[in-house]
Formats: sequence, structure tokens, C-alpha cells
Amino acid sequence: MATLYTHKEANIAKTWLYLTGFLLLVILVGWVISYTLKSQVILWIAVILSILMSFFSYWYSDKIVLKMSRAKEIKKEDAPELYRTVENLSITAGLPVPRVYIIEEAQPNAFATGRSPKNGVVVVTRGLLDRLDRTELEGVLAHEFSHIGNRDILLSTIVVVLVGVVVILTDFFFRISFWGGMGGRGRDGGQARIIMILLALGLAILAPIFATLMKLAISRKREFLADASGALLTRYPEGLARALEKISQAPEPLRAASDATAHLYIASPFRGREKTSWLHKLFMTHPPTEDRVKALRGMKI
Repeated sequence: MATLYTHKEANIAKTWLYLTGFLLLVILVGWVISYTLKSQVILWIAVILSILMSFFSYWYSDKIVLKMSRAKEIKKEDAPELYRTVENLSITAGLPVPRVYIIEEAQPNAFATGRSPKNGVVVVTRGLLDRLDRTELEGVLAHEFSHIGNRDILLSTIVVVLVGVVVILTDFFFRISFWGGMGGRGRDGGQARIIMILLALGLAILAPIFATLMKLAISRKREFLADASGALLTRYPEGLARALEKISQAPEPLRAASDATAHLYIASPFRGREKTSWLHKLFMTHPPTEDRVKALRGMKI
């Protein structure tokens, strides 16, 4: 019989399996380029540049996301019930009390950010507070606490670094190949250059797509993990299951959301785009709500 603990362990294992595959993809792309160009320096330059770019994003990502989402920080007197729930979950989870922000929009939704538990931030929409009862709100907040406790922001940053490495390497390889960096003299040299241009084109197209698919797969697994961890925290999976159903059925758009921030929310903030074809599922930032609800209701404490 599956329990909350086995679901959590299975999702952790799958996440690290995907991340290992991601690392192997980066190594493979780097090896192909280094071998072809006969230079290890190019690989190291690309990696260092990507890490520096992502380092800045990691340290300032929470401020950027909060600004993009038009979230406003609130104090305890502004929403006493919300703050009491946050404080109680902090004690239960053994985490510092995060800062609390509200987005003044009708769609019920929420997300967490912050590079570490000490810098944790929980963001909820006004619609979430208006539509959910206490146990449902507690389930959503426990899910967000799980993202903070599971270091999902750190993992997301690592994945962003890896995607950046793949994109930079493949773009550089394609430009070098196309503009004659692989060229040679004579007929054999010309044939070799054509082959390298085709290889570079294939790598430039396919490698970023595979990297993006793996990033999204990791994101979906972290959502399942946060569901299981949140249910373990509250000891009441039904609260989060009901909350997810209400959130997914709300028709209002979330104007503050964008493609850059959609993966942060507990459920997709877009309405009218949730198709269920297998191809669309590959590019979804979140697992289908019905799958998450089914998993939560199948868990045993």
C-alpha cells in the first residue's frame, strides 16, 4: 500500500534521475563540441559565462519575481488568519517564518520563492483567501512550505544553469560551423564542412528542446513531491486535493502571471490552455490537476 512517505521517496528518486540525465546531456553536448573544435577552452568559457549569468539570477530572482507578479508584502494585522496558519506550519515544518505577500487578483493561486529557508517568501492571491476554507488554505500553504523546505528554488537554479549551458554551447557550435570554423580545403574539406554544418544544425535544434523537456519534467516531479510533502505536513491530503480542484475550476485569468513565472504557481495560472494531449503534457509546467488529486486521494497516512 502506497503511503505519503513512499510517494515522497519515489518522487525524490525520479527527480534526481532526471537531473542525472540532464547532466549527462550537458556533458555529451560539451564533449561533441570540444572534440570537433579540438579545444577544451571553449567548453569552459561557455560554462563559466552561463554560471555567472545564473548566479545573478539566483541571488536576485525572488525580488525580480515579486516585482513581475505585482505582489505586495503584508503584515500580521493585515491578514491575521493567514498569518496564524503560516506561523503554525512554520513550527510544524521546523522552518523560519517566511515573509507573506498578496497579489490582488481574483484567481485563486499561490507560489513560494526565496533562495533558502531563511529567505523564504510565500505569495497568495486575494482569490485564494476568498474561496478556500481553512483546511484547503492550510493544504496550499503546506505545499508551498514544502517547496521551501525541499530546496526547490536551488534545484530550479541548477536546472536553469544547465539549460543555459546547453543553449550557449549549441548556439556557439552552430555559428562556428556555419561561418567556416569547421571548413577545410579541397573537396574533402568541403564535404566535411557540409557534414559539420548539418550536425551543428541538428544539435542547435534538438539539444535545447531536450534540455527544456527535461527541465519541465523535473518541474512536474517537484510538484508531485511538494504535494506529498505538504500532505505529510498537514496529515490531511484531502484539504490540498479540494484546494487544487477549486483552483483549477476558477475561470478568472491571472494577469500578473507570465510564461517566465508560470512554473512557480501551485497550478497553471493560464486558463483555456490546459489540454491533455500527450504532446502538450510534455511541455506543461505542472502535472494535470486530475493526476495530482488522484495521487493525493490515493495516499495513506
